[in-house]
Amino acid sequence: MTHSPREMIETLVGFPTVSRDSNLELIHFVRDYLAEHGVESHIVPNEDATKANLYATIGPDAEAGIVLSGHTDVVPIDGQPWDTDPFEVVEREGRLYGRGTADMKSFYAIALALVPDMLDRGMKRPIHLALSYDEEVGCLGAPAMIAEIAARVPRPAAVIVGEPTSMKVMTAHKGITMMETVVTGYEAHSSQTHRGVSAVMNAAQLVTKLDAMARAAADHPSALPFEPPNTTIHVGMIEGGTAANIISRRCRFVWDVRHIPEDDPVVHVDHFNAWCESEVLPRMRSVAPEANIETRMLNQAPAFGPEENGEAERIARAITGDNAVHAAAYAAEAGQFQEAGFSTVICGPGSIDQAHQPNEFIDLEQIDQCERFLRRLMDDLSR
Repeated sequence: MTHSPREMIETLVGFPTVSRDSNLELIHFVRDYLAEHGVESHIVPNEDATKANLYATIGPDAEAGIVLSGHTDVVPIDGQPWDTDPFEVVEREGRLYGRGTADMKSFYAIALALVPDMLDRGMKRPIHLALSYDEEVGCLGAPAMIAEIAARVPRPAAVIVGEPTSMKVMTAHKGITMMETVVTGYEAHSSQTHRGVSAVMNAAQLVTKLDAMARAAADHPSALPFEPPNTTIHVGMIEGGTAANIISRRCRFVWDVRHIPEDDPVVHVDHFNAWCESEVLPRMRSVAPEANIETRMLNQAPAFGPEENGEAERIARAITGDNAVHAAAYAAEAGQFQEAGFSTVICGPGSIDQAHQPNEFIDLEQIDQCERFLRRLMDDLSR
């Protein structure tokens, strides 16, 4: 069975692969589609087999191929004012609307639609498809797949991560370290504040400290064109307390450090922990020895930076003609591929401005540009 790029985008968007849910229906569709064309897939499941990565080789079992990488998960639609069904592609005024059209199912949908052409070309070097799970919640799925590719696939020349860049060549993105801090206080009646330790009020001091650290980080911008240009620190969730008249026992907040390639996120985390130990905990424990502040890492993904004489960058620039320097403030899987020793670049259709938004869309012209890009890549691999 063959699909046009448009038909494949419609099919993949139709799978509601929100990160909190399974992506197996989409993965099994891709596996079966590739099998129809005689292409073997390798599935790398998560621990409880509810989600999976998939990688496959189209073309000869040879070195110097190109990896086309994309994530299968999308962000939730909860509470967003969509005008149409998010999981049904709708065309309006030269755009395709639907969750994942920009971020980032269109990239590998176009690649999948071109599989029959890839096979007909008799390419001398292969294209490797690499589809991951749980990118949107911390790039959790890709490392196991990347490890298998490194161990089992003839050494690729380059990895192209198809995040939405409007088909510009992006050579850097920030890393992310996501942390959870739990403050344990001591309960008492709110009229007797001298007898209790408020987890909520002490957590507020910790959040204020992180805000001060964020402002300090702004004084150290990157040489790369990030927007904003510096490492950022942000508290995104906080919850705690039982009632207004009870000194709170527990407060939890989640925060992240999105670091530029020149920065080490561990320095910020260690500084925060040391401040808690020296400035806040002694005062809390003078009232209640069992009071505590515990911070743990939830997930981490490395930053991605420009490579000296990078093959991936050379290939992408030669095809697109884009020689400007671009960098992304978001984290992606490019840093993980690069950390594993693969020359990597980010280049894909659609705009990041549309990602995670209600009425997410991709311009049809972006789809055409991506198809032309991949066809030129196939030409290069056929020589």
